[in-house]
Amino acid sequence: MNVQVIKQIVETYSIDQLKQAEQDLLNESPLSITIEGKDEGEQLTHILAAIFCKEVMAAENLNINQAVRVYSQRVRGSIN
Repeated sequence: MNVQVIKQIVETYSIDQLKQAEQDLLNESPLSITIEGKDEGEQLTHILAAIFCKEVMAAENLNINQAVRVYSQRVRGSIN
């Protein structure tokens, strides 16, 4: 997971584009957008993180840094 990539994706693509990219990956189809990642697993992680951040930004009126922080805390919580 690369926070800078997640921020770039959040700033660049809409939720609809990200959800389509998620479906493309799950269906093993070529992506219609560019997502950085060393493999499809990392690309999917970035896509799901960006969707989460965009949804949190809209629901809680947060900026991108706050949304990424919420996501990071969620990930840390699931690991512990």
